[in-house]
Amino acid sequence: MGANNKAILIIIDGLGDLTPNSPLQTAKKKNLDRLAKEGITGMLSTIKRGIVPGSDTSHLSILGYEPEKYYCGRGPLEALGVGVQMKEGDVAFRANFATAQGNNITDRRAGRIDTLISKKLESSLNFDIEDVQCIFKTSVEHRGVLVLRGSGLSANVSETDSYKTGYSPESKPLDESKEAKKTARIINAFTKIAREHLEAHEENRKQEKSGKPKANAILLRGAGNYKKTQSFMERFGIAAACVAGGALYRGIAKYIGMTLVTVDGATGTKDTNLHEKAKEAVLSLRSNDLIFLHIKACDSFGHDGDPKGKTKMIERIDAELIPLLAKSGANLIITGDHSTPCARRGHSGHEVPILIWGNERQDEVTQFDEQSCMHGGLGHIEGKDLIPIILNLIGKGKKYGS
Repeated sequence: MGANNKAILIIIDGLGDLTPNSPLQTAKKKNLDRLAKEGITGMLSTIKRGIVPGSDTSHLSILGYEPEKYYCGRGPLEALGVGVQMKEGDVAFRANFATAQGNNITDRRAGRIDTLISKKLESSLNFDIEDVQCIFKTSVEHRGVLVLRGSGLSANVSETDSYKTGYSPESKPLDESKEAKKTARIINAFTKIAREHLEAHEENRKQEKSGKPKANAILLRGAGNYKKTQSFMERFGIAAACVAGGALYRGIAKYIGMTLVTVDGATGTKDTNLHEKAKEAVLSLRSNDLIFLHIKACDSFGHDGDPKGKTKMIERIDAELIPLLAKSGANLIITGDHSTPCARRGHSGHEVPILIWGNERQDEVTQFDEQSCMHGGLGHIEGKDLIPIILNLIGKGKKYGS
């Protein structure tokens, strides 16, 4: 069982699903079931009961930062995750390379352009407009971020990504402030200049010659104003590190001052190297009290409506990740950030199962799934409860009162 002063928090993104015959129920997962039998289980609402969580807000809540107070928008978190050194007042957006014909968007993802090509396009998208610096950085495939740096900016502007095709992207101010009007003007100028630069780029000429979609437009969404926040160490008094491949999750960890661990093969996709992630998580316990370990692929399979893929990913986690973590002697907390039912192809407000193994009490649950964990000793808890539970688990909880 677990050592009394270390913990690993494993977040399996989109883990929850609908019963009966959920991927968790049908997966062969002897290791997770053994930990359930030896530990204590329950059900977790990462925000509040019935609320459909975003990936960003759910992780903030799980990690002890109330979203209503600390959420700064998806854009700044993604920007931190891809390595942009953010400054107070920066306005950041999630970005997509897209394909346009004439004034209309015809493909929101530019045929999921290869990452190597998008990296080559990146430099053509960094320039100044008026007194504002436009900082563009790609992440993977068609994805990237845009950061606007300058005075008098606002995140209260409309997105240029309408989540559909057949329209001309345009941003509008969402209030009458001069800051919102200026920001919308800058965005529209960026959209125009980016289109010109991308159309003229050699890589897009190659795409056109080969009959592939050109990445000749940029779409923006998820605006947010960056603001500094209290670090995890300052807030909870323990050292924490993050093992994750996805930009958002690394960005959230950086936002709250966690150490970022680099792992070879941590892709944030279904082919991620689980063995290396487990290995680096265990090594990071030497200098940290808590490791936040994130696994993305189950969520992706849920969005794709692929229960078989989700089941196989759970089986991979059970076989490749869990045994190594259990051998570390650390307490293990295993849960999801939200449910992504395959039948719905999106997030839902259903609770997710949670399992704690180590120094905790035991209950009578013997399997780790949505139905079994409803009978667990933890009962029904919320995201805000989790860090206090972990602090108590590792002997770092502080007495309330005398």
